[in-house]
Amino acid sequence: MSEGVHQGEASEVVVNRDGRILIPAPIRRELGMAAGATLLLSVEDGRVVLQTRGQLITRLRQEIAASWTGDPGTSPADELIADRRAEAAAEDTR
Repeated sequence: MSEGVHQGEASEVVVNRDGRILIPAPIRRELGMAAGATLLLSVEDGRVVLQTRGQLITRLRQEIAASWTGDPGTSPADELIADRRAEAAAEDTR
């Protein structure tokens, strides 16, 4: 990690009167954030979370893979598609 940035260590920031915060430069460098970068902001368990769209997609894929209880030879997406097709076929026969 960059000097001055340690995993899990907090940095103090100030919310200005316009609601803006400044992400400290060492953290921006560590995360590869450039000016104009788009981040997604959410609240999780009472915490503010900032992440890129790519980070969110990666995290969701990992969570889905970790909770997958289906056939190890089948992807969750393939099984979901098969389920939806079966439901659509059942609706067509009604």
